[in-house]
Formats: sequence, structure tokens, C-alpha cells
Amino acid sequence: MGKTGIVRDERYMEHDPGPFHVETPRRLEAIYRALDELEGYERIAPRPATVEEVAEVHDLSYIKRIEATAGRSVQLDPDTATSPRTYEIALLAVGGLLKAVEEVMEGRLSNAFALIRPPGHHAERARAMGFCIFNNVAIAARHAMKRYGVERVLIVDWDLHHGNGTQNAFWGEREVLYFSTHQYPYYPGTGHYTEIGEGEGRGYTVNCPLRVGCSDSDYANIYRHLLRPIAEQFKPQLILVSAGFDIYHLDPLGGMKVTEEGFARLADLLLEMAGEVCDGRLVITLEGGYHLEGIARSVREVVRRLLGVVTFSEERREKEDKDLPRIAGVIETVKKVLSPFWGF
Repeated sequence: MGKTGIVRDERYMEHDPGPFHVETPRRLEAIYRALDELEGYERIAPRPATVEEVAEVHDLSYIKRIEATAGRSVQLDPDTATSPRTYEIALLAVGGLLKAVEEVMEGRLSNAFALIRPPGHHAERARAMGFCIFNNVAIAARHAMKRYGVERVLIVDWDLHHGNGTQNAFWGEREVLYFSTHQYPYYPGTGHYTEIGEGEGRGYTVNCPLRVGCSDSDYANIYRHLLRPIAEQFKPQLILVSAGFDIYHLDPLGGMKVTEEGFARLADLLLEMAGEVCDGRLVITLEGGYHLEGIARSVREVVRRLLGVVTFSEERREKEDKDLPRIAGVIETVKKVLSPFWGF
């Protein structure tokens, strides 16, 4: 196991959408305290993204509109607000993830976790929504392709909510494969299993919509029996993860039943895939998650797995195998839609 990097910076607390907003600076405060208990990772100092880097995904007019909020608190949509330093911090969030990608692509680190905010996967080309300002993970994928000549990027999104902005950014392309598990129907209303891309991108958007109540085993089995065979055929050169911890079993916005150990298992499966297909290049970025103690403990378990601490046991694998029938119908439904594109 190689080196693990963490993007961590107190300035990310300075984006504050309001005293009663669930996407609060306290989320990172709790996570950072939990990481103080760990050793062995390297700190990655973030940098601000340039306007040119952000413009790989967002319209310049939209970027200027966000820049114009500097020094003010502005309500961008019913869920998304700025505070006086939001524009600056949003650029730092993008840049923190870009720096993590650079460290991994240039071989200084094996994997990394960008613990940044505001989150990004709902942000559209010209629209803020769902607490998101700029689409951090989509910009990171573009950056890897433009700067390092990466031809295939896999984006895995385990957030409770579907990443509409990320999906739309690569809807007609085959260079980026977007794979999402999400509670459905739920905000933002997208992510049906028939949404598979268009043109050259058909088959390169994979949506696995889920009803409430999915457990550690359900998510692990989706990764084992749906994501893994696709990843083995796609052969990405980099895996990016939109890690939303709102699938935690006590999250106030969600209805899923994933535990801290379940998140560690997902990290374990992604590390295995990355080791097999892209020399271990795995970069995770923070999205949602609103139970403060739960997100802190869950992130800590993911980081421990990145550091090489094995928490999985053969007994848990046996439980997954036993629980497979519970989610098998969903897996087979998605496979049937995608079978013309992937050899299941």
C-alpha cells in the first residue's frame, strides 16, 4: 500500500450558507477532529482553481455570476446560498480536488481524499443547485484528461442523491463513465435506470436507483456484481469518487442503512478495482452527509482503509453472498438495459 493524501484546510469552513442549513461548516469540523486520531497520511495543501479550469465544465457567464456574489450572502436557489467568501472558497474546493488528482497522477501519492466544501455533484453548467456551486468532480475529470492525457475516467457516486450535474457534463461522451447509486425517487428527480447517455456516450452513464432501506450488503453487492464487471471492461486510468455520507443509517435526509463498516467496505472494493485496472489511482471527494458524528466516523473508516487498515472479514463476505437475493432484481434490471454495451 502506497501513500495516502488528505486535502484539509480550515478555510473551507468560511463558506456558510446560513445558521439553520444542513450543509454546515460543522460537518468538516467533526471530520477534521476525527482525523486527528489517525496517523500516516500526508496533508495536501489546496490551491485555488483558475477560472480557465472551472470553465472546462461551467459557462463563463455563470462563473462571473458567482464571482459577483463575493462579499455578499445571496440565495442562488431554494437550497443553495452564498456567504461573503463563497466564491473564493468554491474555487479552493475545486483546486483542492485538482491538487489531489495531480499528486496521484504524478505518482507522489497512491490515493487521496479531498475533504472539501462546498460539494459539487448537483452543479450544472450554468446553475447552482442542491448546496453545490461548482462541480468539483466533473472539473477534476476534465483536468485529468487535459493535463495528463487520460483517456478513460470512471466516476463513482455513492451519495444519497443523484449527481445530475455530473451526469449531464458527460452525457454524450464515452471517455468518462458515470456510475451512480442513489435513493429514487428523490431529489433531484433524475437517475432512472433508463438514463444511459446518448450518442457516443450511450452505455457510459449507469444509474442504479434504489428504494429506501438499502444496507451495507446491498451496496457491496451492487459494486461487486454490477460496477466491477463494467470497470473491468472499461479499464479506467483514474477512478474518482463522489462520496456522500448521507446514505448513513442515521442521516436526517436519507432512508438508507449504511454503517461505518459499510463505507469501509465500499472503499475496499474501489481500492481493489483501482489496483486491478489503473495502478491504484483512486481519488475521493466529499459530497453530502449531514449526521455530524456519523460522517466523522464514516470518513475516518474510509481513510483507515485508504491507509491499508483491513477491516473486512470472510464472515462479512458470506453475509453479502447470503443477502444477494435482496438486491439481485435491481442489479439484473440495470444489466438488462446495459447489456448491449457491456458483456454481462
